Amino acid sequence: MITGIDHLVIAVKDLEAATRAYGELGFTVVPGGRHPVGTYNTLIAFADGSYIELIGFYRDNPDHRWWTALQRGGGLVDYCLQTDDLMGDTRAFRDAGVDIADPVSQSRVRPDGYQLRWVFSLARGPYRGVAPFLINDETPREERVPRETTHGNGVSGIGAVRIATDDLAAVSDWYPKATGQPGTAITSAETGSAGTRFMAGPHALEFLAPAPPGGALAQWLGQRGASPYDVTLITRSGKSGPLDTTRTMGARLSLIGA
Repeated sequence: MITGIDHLVIAVKDLEAATRAYGELGFTVVPGGRHPVGTYNTLIAFADGSYIELIGFYRDNPDHRWWTALQRGGGLVDYCLQTDDLMGDTRAFRDAGVDIADPVSQSRVRPDGYQLRWVFSLARGPYRGVAPFLINDETPREERVPRETTHGNGVSGIGAVRIATDDLAAVSDWYPKATGQPGTAITSAETGSAGTRFMAGPHALEFLAPAPPGGALAQWLGQRGASPYDVTLITRSGKSGPLDTTRTMGARLSLIGA
């Protein structure tokens, strides 16, 4: 069963600069470590159990799933859902029509030398970044996710992730089949779009398509293709509104009240 958003992926060209910038925005950013595939990360964990992964490359890897997105500008490139039944949910997404691979193992070595291990199933082809990838831990999850969840900007968790798609009918068909969660019709005048909202545990996933063609979402699809568009983060600080994209390394993040 899907239990919620595990984490969001923000790809950055300069991890050290991104870590400093997010710290200046009031986030507590914790060193994550290195993956054997040429990436390394820092992490921003929230009280709702989710986190943001800032990920960079310490060596070139054009075959990596986020390499091309980084060359196009980076920012928010993917999202991961947590499951307590990885094989079952992988089959459910596949049966619903999503091209998703069988689970594979991955690891990361933290700066203190602790090796984290997990397995995940990755959406492929045109489903990448629109359908989620799924994760389950082999080492304890509390070792993978930082324990530091208090932030100077008051952020306590993820509200909603909005995902741009050029085939809303397909997404609105496969997501409820895969998860058993019904969708709710939504519109967004700001982006010139309409779509469907689904819940993943406490988090909202909003799939949007231009309606009518034109507007900010259509421009995004033309530049980046179907992919995550933006995120709202819940804060108790009393402040709301979008964060400066020059400081978020291109990721569209907005604060909303609790």
